[in-house]
Amino acid sequence: MTLSLHEASVPVFTRYLHQLSAMLALGERHAASRGLHSSALLQARLSPTMYPLFKQVQIAAGFALRACAPLAGQPVPQWGDPDESFEGLQQRIADTLRFLQQLSPEQMHDAADRVLSSQAGLEAVELPGRAFLTQYALPNFFFHLTTAYAILRHLGVGLGKGDYDGFHVYAR
Repeated sequence: MTLSLHEASVPVFTRYLHQLSAMLALGERHAASRGLHSSALLQARLSPTMYPLFKQVQIAAGFALRACAPLAGQPVPQWGDPDESFEGLQQRIADTLRFLQQLSPEQMHDAADRVLSSQAGLEAVELPGRAFLTQYALPNFFFHLTTAYAILRHLGVGLGKGDYDGFHVYAR
């Protein structure tokens, strides 16, 4: 049995946006417990040419919208940039989750074969819905989610695989 595009998108983005929210909360507590200004974490990056944590989170949430809105035949919400704070990022995640919750499987019933468009950096991407989700949107979402995790972990935030996926449990 093949998953519907709704099943392959909304629950996946929802689950991992919740995980991202929890990881950000751990990062915020980590900064506070060490007397660090939140910008020390939010502006941190793995490499000088990579986006900082703040932007990684913003882009991850954006990919959930950029995937699900067109799959549902809706315009991508244009909310502008969130406040550059943990609170602003948490609000962006919460807004994204609310948007995802209102999407129904019926809205995506014909999306597999519709050609969807997006901008990948300087390149335009046009793919049928199923390929758009599985080959473009989900990999990009997980790239930015993983990079946010790696930045937090690199800064000493006590994260593990269970914090990332919500399934794994290890002794601490």
